Amino acid sequence: MKTIIISLGGSVIVPKKFNLAYLKKFKQLVLDFVKKGNRMVLVTGGGQTNRDYNKAARQLSKISDQDLDWIGIYTTKLNAQLVRSMFGKLAFEKIIENPINKIKTNKKILIGSGWLPGCSSDKDAVLLAKNLKSKTIINLFDQDYVYDKDPDKFKNAKPFKKLSWSKYKKMFSMKWSPRLSSPFDPEAAKLAQKLKMKVVIIKGTNLKNIKNYLLGKKFRGTEIS
Repeated sequence: MKTIIISLGGSVIVPKKFNLAYLKKFKQLVLDFVKKGNRMVLVTGGGQTNRDYNKAARQLSKISDQDLDWIGIYTTKLNAQLVRSMFGKLAFEKIIENPINKIKTNKKILIGSGWLPGCSSDKDAVLLAKNLKSKTIINLFDQDYVYDKDPDKFKNAKPFKKLSWSKYKKMFSMKWSPRLSSPFDPEAAKLAQKLKMKVVIIKGTNLKNIKNYLLGKKFRGTEIS
């Protein structure tokens, strides 16, 4: 049995409003994967919902980063409940909130959320991978690759198909903040490197490309190891 952990960004689930057509197709992709005897673990992010709540909170008071993190964590739980309900009885009936506790289930679809302040749900995905003895995490991002600079601003941005963790850590800030935007959370990156895990950055909206990776076919994305 192959166990794959997917860090499912909240911006993929709810970009500005619910992307129902996407979620239905994503559901089928997961079902096809687990029908072959594999296990899929989906860890949801907060996305736009988190950003909206964070923005409102900052306008209401001088709020601490820890409180902003807690708001983000609860938005991940909301998204996790939505995704879990999408699979009905096929999924483990509990949202995995603590990624280091022993998980007792024969279900092939598991859903996790954020856990503690100081990181994004990416780190929870790494902790779950460690817990379930998986060495591979797919991080669904809003770009096809990790680039040396913002491809939306620079036409000559260079994409990377493979990166070492040491090089990745030099390219992006390794200091966590609740509003940080990076392909993979700095705290998660440090832990993944320590545990010698591979993280695959793939554009979340390109379902055919994700399927290609799961099938071991040629795909567009960046492997960090």
